[in-house]
Amino acid sequence: MKSLLISMFMIFNYACVSQAQTEKKDVQTMPSVDLNKYLGTWYEVASIPQSFQKQCVSSSKAEYSMAEDGLIKVMNSCLKATGEISSAEGRARVEDKVTNSKLKVTFVKLFKWVFPFGGNYWILDVDGGYTVALVGDPSREYAWILSRQPVLSTAAWIEAEKSFKAQGYDSCKILTSVQKDGLTARQPLCQFVNKL
Repeated sequence: MKSLLISMFMIFNYACVSQAQTEKKDVQTMPSVDLNKYLGTWYEVASIPQSFQKQCVSSSKAEYSMAEDGLIKVMNSCLKATGEISSAEGRARVEDKVTNSKLKVTFVKLFKWVFPFGGNYWILDVDGGYTVALVGDPSREYAWILSRQPVLSTAAWIEAEKSFKAQGYDSCKILTSVQKDGLTARQPLCQFVNKL
Protein backbone atom coordinates (compact mmCIF):
# COMPACT_ATOMS: atom_id res chain seq x y z
CA MET A 1 0.00 0.00 0.00
CA LYS A 2 2.80 2.38 0.92
CA SER A 3 4.60 1.75 -2.39
CA LEU A 4 1.33 2.34 -4.27
CA LEU A 5 0.89 5.73 -2.56
CA ILE A 6 4.49 6.69 -3.33
CA SER A 7 4.03 5.72 -6.99
CA MET A 8 0.81 7.71 -7.23
CA PHE A 9 2.50 10.73 -5.65
CA MET A 10 5.42 10.49 -8.10
CA ILE A 11 3.05 10.26 -11.11
CA PHE A 12 1.01 13.23 -9.85
CA ASN A 13 4.15 15.27 -9.20
CA TYR A 14 5.54 14.46 -12.68
CA ALA A 15 2.25 15.47 -14.31
CA CYS A 16 2.22 18.80 -12.46
CA VAL A 17 5.83 19.57 -13.41
CA SER A 18 5.21 18.62 -17.06
CA GLN A 19 2.11 20.81 -17.22
CA ALA A 20 3.96 23.76 -15.70
CA GLN A 21 6.76 23.35 -18.22
CA THR A 22 4.38 23.33 -21.19
CA GLU A 23 2.31 26.33 -20.05
CA LYS A 24 3.42 29.57 -21.67
CA LYS A 25 4.38 32.51 -19.56
CA ASP A 26 2.61 35.83 -20.10
CA VAL A 27 4.04 38.04 -22.81
CA GLN A 28 6.41 40.58 -21.26
CA THR A 29 6.84 44.15 -22.50
CA MET A 30 9.73 46.55 -22.12
CA PRO A 31 10.03 47.93 -18.57
CA SER A 32 10.33 51.44 -20.00
CA VAL A 33 9.94 53.01 -23.45
CA ASP A 34 10.92 56.58 -24.35
CA LEU A 35 8.09 57.48 -26.73
CA ASN A 36 9.94 60.53 -28.07
CA LYS A 37 12.74 58.24 -29.23
CA TYR A 38 10.21 55.72 -30.56
CA LEU A 39 8.45 58.23 -32.83
CA GLY A 40 9.45 58.40 -36.48
CA THR A 41 9.53 55.95 -39.38
CA TRP A 42 9.73 52.18 -38.95
CA TYR A 43 10.01 49.60 -41.74
CA GLU A 44 8.28 46.24 -41.30
CA VAL A 45 10.98 43.62 -41.92
CA ALA A 46 8.93 40.66 -40.63
CA SER A 47 5.43 39.96 -39.29
CA ILE A 48 2.72 37.42 -38.71
CA PRO A 49 0.55 38.11 -41.79
CA GLN A 50 -2.78 39.76 -40.95
CA SER A 51 -5.97 39.99 -43.02
CA PHE A 52 -5.93 43.80 -42.91
CA GLN A 53 -2.53 43.73 -44.65
CA LYS A 54 -3.45 41.25 -47.40
CA GLN A 55 -3.30 43.91 -50.13
CA CYS A 56 0.33 44.70 -49.22
CA VAL A 57 3.01 43.00 -51.30
CA SER A 58 6.01 45.08 -50.24
CA SER A 59 7.41 48.23 -48.64
CA SER A 60 5.24 48.19 -45.50
CA LYS A 61 6.13 50.95 -43.08
CA ALA A 62 4.67 52.92 -40.21
CA GLU A 63 5.23 56.55 -39.30
CA TYR A 64 4.52 57.69 -35.75
CA SER A 65 4.21 61.32 -34.62
CA MET A 66 2.49 63.23 -31.84
CA ALA A 67 -1.04 64.38 -32.73
CA GLU A 68 -2.78 67.54 -31.59
CA ASP A 69 -5.15 65.54 -29.37
CA GLY A 70 -2.28 64.14 -27.29
CA LEU A 71 -2.52 60.77 -28.99
CA ILE A 72 0.09 59.26 -31.29
CA LYS A 73 -0.65 59.64 -34.99
CA VAL A 74 -0.14 56.41 -36.94
CA MET A 75 0.36 56.42 -40.71
CA ASN A 76 0.71 52.94 -42.20
CA SER A 77 1.55 52.47 -45.86
CA CYS A 78 2.57 49.72 -48.25
CA LEU A 79 2.84 48.92 -51.94
CA LYS A 80 0.02 46.93 -53.58
CA ALA A 81 0.44 44.47 -56.47
CA THR A 82 -0.92 47.15 -58.83
CA GLY A 83 1.98 49.43 -57.91
CA GLU A 84 -0.32 51.79 -56.00
CA ILE A 85 0.38 52.86 -52.44
CA SER A 86 -2.16 51.82 -49.82
CA SER A 87 -2.26 53.96 -46.68
CA ALA A 88 -4.27 54.15 -43.48
CA GLU A 89 -4.31 56.73 -40.71
CA GLY A 90 -4.97 55.81 -37.11
CA ARG A 91 -4.23 56.76 -33.54
CA ALA A 92 -2.39 55.06 -30.71
CA ARG A 93 -3.15 55.58 -27.04
CA VAL A 94 -0.81 54.63 -24.20
CA GLU A 95 -2.53 52.06 -21.97
CA ASP A 96 0.28 51.68 -19.44
CA LYS A 97 1.61 55.11 -18.50
CA VAL A 98 4.21 53.64 -16.14
CA THR A 99 6.17 51.81 -18.86
CA ASN A 100 4.76 53.35 -22.09
CA SER A 101 5.16 49.87 -23.59
CA LYS A 102 1.47 48.91 -23.91
CA LEU A 103 -0.53 50.84 -26.47
CA LYS A 104 -3.90 50.45 -28.16
CA VAL A 105 -4.12 51.33 -31.86
CA THR A 106 -7.31 52.07 -33.79
CA PHE A 107 -8.06 52.98 -37.38
CA VAL A 108 -11.77 53.55 -36.68
CA LYS A 109 -13.01 57.13 -36.39
CA LEU A 110 -16.63 58.09 -35.72
CA PHE A 111 -16.45 61.78 -34.81
CA LYS A 112 -13.56 60.72 -32.57
CA TRP A 113 -11.16 57.77 -32.51
CA VAL A 114 -12.86 54.58 -31.32
CA PHE A 115 -10.45 52.54 -29.21
CA PRO A 116 -12.77 49.63 -28.29
CA PHE A 117 -12.32 48.56 -31.94
CA GLY A 118 -8.55 48.88 -31.64
CA GLY A 119 -5.83 46.29 -31.26
CA ASN A 120 -3.05 45.78 -28.75
CA TYR A 121 0.34 47.17 -29.71
CA TRP A 122 2.79 45.93 -27.10
CA ILE A 123 6.45 46.89 -27.40
CA LEU A 124 8.18 43.67 -26.37
CA ASP A 125 11.72 44.78 -27.05
CA VAL A 126 13.62 47.74 -28.47
CA ASP A 127 17.37 48.16 -28.72
CA GLY A 128 19.22 50.95 -26.94
CA GLY A 129 19.49 53.09 -30.06
CA TYR A 130 15.80 52.68 -30.93
CA THR A 131 16.73 51.17 -34.31
CA VAL A 132 15.02 47.76 -33.99
CA ALA A 133 11.73 47.02 -32.20
CA LEU A 134 9.71 43.86 -31.58
CA VAL A 135 5.96 44.39 -31.29
CA GLY A 136 3.32 41.85 -30.31
CA ASP A 137 0.27 41.28 -28.18
CA PRO A 138 -0.77 38.98 -25.30
CA SER A 139 -2.45 36.43 -27.60
CA ARG A 140 0.73 35.97 -29.67
CA GLU A 141 -1.44 36.28 -32.80
CA TYR A 142 0.32 39.50 -33.81
CA ALA A 143 4.03 40.10 -34.25
CA TRP A 144 6.15 42.63 -36.08
CA ILE A 145 9.85 43.20 -36.38
CA LEU A 146 10.36 46.88 -37.11
CA SER A 147 13.55 48.59 -38.17
CA ARG A 148 14.65 52.13 -38.95
CA GLN A 149 16.22 50.66 -42.10
CA PRO A 150 14.56 48.25 -44.58
CA VAL A 151 17.11 45.55 -43.76
CA LEU A 152 18.61 44.04 -40.59
CA SER A 153 22.08 42.81 -39.76
CA THR A 154 22.61 39.07 -39.28
CA ALA A 155 23.05 39.58 -35.53
CA ALA A 156 19.78 41.57 -35.31
CA TRP A 157 17.82 38.83 -37.13
CA ILE A 158 19.20 36.15 -34.81
CA GLU A 159 18.48 38.24 -31.70
CA ALA A 160 14.93 39.05 -32.87
CA GLU A 161 14.07 35.39 -33.41
CA LYS A 162 15.61 34.46 -30.07
CA SER A 163 13.57 37.14 -28.30
CA PHE A 164 10.28 36.07 -29.89
CA LYS A 165 10.92 32.42 -29.04
CA ALA A 166 11.69 33.39 -25.44
CA GLN A 167 8.26 35.09 -25.36
CA GLY A 168 6.56 31.84 -26.42
CA TYR A 169 6.07 32.74 -30.10
CA ASP A 170 6.38 30.18 -32.89
CA SER A 171 9.02 31.90 -35.03
CA CYS A 172 7.94 29.84 -38.06
CA LYS A 173 4.64 31.81 -38.10
CA ILE A 174 6.56 35.06 -38.43
CA LEU A 175 7.38 35.75 -42.08
CA THR A 176 10.07 38.04 -43.43
CA SER A 177 8.74 41.05 -45.33
CA VAL A 178 9.61 42.28 -48.81
CA GLN A 179 11.23 45.72 -48.79
CA LYS A 180 12.87 47.84 -51.44
CA ASP A 181 16.60 47.62 -50.66
CA GLY A 182 15.73 44.72 -48.33
CA LEU A 183 14.57 41.13 -48.70
CA THR A 184 12.89 40.10 -51.95
CA ALA A 185 10.74 37.19 -50.73
CA ARG A 186 8.70 36.15 -47.72
CA GLN A 187 9.80 33.12 -45.76
CA PRO A 188 9.38 31.81 -42.22
CA LEU A 189 11.72 33.54 -39.79
CA CYS A 190 12.82 30.18 -38.34
CA GLN A 191 14.05 29.00 -41.76
CA PHE A 192 15.56 32.35 -42.71
CA VAL A 193 17.63 32.56 -39.51
CA ASN A 194 18.84 28.96 -39.92
CA LYS A 195 20.33 29.92 -43.30
CA LEU A 196 22.27 32.90 -41.93
